[in-house]
Amino acid sequence: MKTLFDKIWDSHVIATIEDGPSQLFIDRLYCHEVTSPQAFDGLRSRGLKPLCPARIFCMPDHNTPTHDQDKPIEDPVSKMQVDTLERNAAEFGLAHFGMMHPRNGVIHVVAPERGLTLPGMTIVCGDSHTSTHGALGAVAFGIGTSEVEMTLASQCILQQKPKTMRIRVEGALGECVTAKDVALYIISKMTTSGATGYFVEYGGSAIRSLSMEGRLTLCNLSIEMGARGGMIAPDEITFDYIRGREYAPSGEARDRALAYWKTLESDDDAVFDEEVVFAAEDIEPMLTYGTNPGMGVGITHAIPRSLSMDEGGRASFLKSLDYMGFNEGEPLIGKRIDYVFLGSCTNGRIEDFRMFASLVKGRRKADGVTAWLVPGSWMVADLIREEGLDRIFADAGFELRQPGCSACLAMNDDKIPAGKYAVSTSNRNFEGRQGPGARTVLASPLVAAAAAVTGVITDPRRLL
Repeated sequence: MKTLFDKIWDSHVIATIEDGPSQLFIDRLYCHEVTSPQAFDGLRSRGLKPLCPARIFCMPDHNTPTHDQDKPIEDPVSKMQVDTLERNAAEFGLAHFGMMHPRNGVIHVVAPERGLTLPGMTIVCGDSHTSTHGALGAVAFGIGTSEVEMTLASQCILQQKPKTMRIRVEGALGECVTAKDVALYIISKMTTSGATGYFVEYGGSAIRSLSMEGRLTLCNLSIEMGARGGMIAPDEITFDYIRGREYAPSGEARDRALAYWKTLESDDDAVFDEEVVFAAEDIEPMLTYGTNPGMGVGITHAIPRSLSMDEGGRASFLKSLDYMGFNEGEPLIGKRIDYVFLGSCTNGRIEDFRMFASLVKGRRKADGVTAWLVPGSWMVADLIREEGLDRIFADAGFELRQPGCSACLAMNDDKIPAGKYAVSTSNRNFEGRQGPGARTVLASPLVAAAAAVTGVITDPRRLL
């Protein structure tokens, strides 16, 4: 009578404090340059070394520029953080994939594609979107810097066990409806706090039909509805994805691992603390209109009106619309846009670039639109070139950039100017998230591509 989450969590518990947290063994710790410096300083001040260095992998991604990576970083803060991670990894004997390294990229893109993330693992990183890795059937969640230090020192972490929720999406997804749209739809219905305190398992026929890239996108966005993490039971799609990857087991070791992975599903009689069901046919290409990911609507719908909201909710809603320069009750289709961003740990994988290319092929980037196409890793960049997608982009007037977090957040050179509108495939649309005063509309790669070639928000179904 166990859920998938219970099976993995319980098998990693070292000890439990009565009426308190569990001491949980961690299989993988991923470190990037922003949340790790103080953790390494803490080790140093206590005279400690990492307990299990082979389980720890470091790479910069947030601060890395997406051009001229073979040259020194110009921004002094970014340079300091990237250089500090390299020094810390060298001092403590940890794997480090620095800029221009073939294994570098956004850590939540690199780890699955290299076979570092595997079913049944517990995975942490000082980054909320660590929930991405749950797509392979792992318990993965973000932690704070003090907890990064705890994991470095002991390969364990103290955590209160979350409640469990299952979200099922049943039926067949419609034309141009991607995993990003599924995620934005669920968040719009659940709100940004609807899964607070829960670890979510996604299921249902629509979820099982998703590719591994789509599942990674969906689990990535779990945090945006307040969940501690999200996960999907591994199946043949998962096993096929893992096969042959660099750090994945092979030969007899794979046979043993596969036998275990196939047990990783919720029992038929497992009881979840909460269950929610959505119909796939209700989902269309989605857009956000406000300043949190829960403020989303189908692309053919108008921005909601505030008449039925309570006073506090109405004030917040109108403040958000004022920041965005939108009005309640108006449609989003036809709104002028200035920037398009394809990338991030949400939509920086090869499938996302294939989707974008499928729509811009034979068309031209609209005048006045600045487009940043940023692969999530060097592996993705190599595949783009091998498949000739770079030529499609070039012919359409797009430039391919180098891997990094880029315009997902204003911590590197790729910032959206104040007042400008960006259709972004990233995960957050908070005020200033992509730069001070920037206005962000979250969408799928297909919706982003449609905007890029028309210069306005456009339903991609009209262009296919």
